Amino acid sequence: QHSLFSVFSKFGPLYSVRVHRNAAVAGPGYYAIIKFYSAGDASRAQRTCNGQRLFQKSPLKVCVCTKQKGFQQQVIALNSNKCRELANHYFGFNGWSSRIITLQNVSGFDGGNEELGETLQKRSMKYLCAVEVTLPNHGVCTRGVALGEADIENSEDPLEFVTATRRVQKLAVGKALSSAFQKILLVVLENGKVAVEYDSTQEELTDSLTEEDLKGLVQV
Repeated sequence: QHSLFSVFSKFGPLYSVRVHRNAAVAGPGYYAIIKFYSAGDASRAQRTCNGQRLFQKSPLKVCVCTKQKGFQQQVIALNSNKCRELANHYFGFNGWSSRIITLQNVSGFDGGNEELGETLQKRSMKYLCAVEVTLPNHGVCTRGVALGEADIENSEDPLEFVTATRRVQKLAVGKALSSAFQKILLVVLENGKVAVEYDSTQEELTDSLTEEDLKGLVQV
């Protein structure tokens, strides 16, 4: 897996690398599924590596998968770690920035009431986060708002309470960052240059709010 990553990552950032054993009817050996972010990078990797002895004695057969079983039209958002990875690759560590506009505890705002005699040890913790992502060299600025939620089994335990708080805050920030990046369209040209566009179809009602409004926002 490490050898595959080393070879194919030279053509562009990789989303994932997975190695599997061949089916029993196919004989001993392995096959790998390598996912690129860019179809252009995948195509160049296939043309260059197919039939070559990359890190093994026998030539490697490389083909592009054009049909996926159970494929759906719904686009799945990249998680925050993948968003950071892509941003660092195409814009550089200093070519983009993010900041938290607000991160607030909204636990208990859903109107739920505890029944009489019910234990209060288990409770739900919720944090609402608004994040702003800026690409100064491209003049693009986007926002994302998201809710992080988790249950605390024993809210009377200080250590568990602090641990859960940090976990929920991190989850809310990550989801908000991912939401902000969904409004950014990257166009990677053959010469390696990157064009950036703001995807207005992904706009939310919160995008038109001022920072003061966002800081006072309570959404569950």
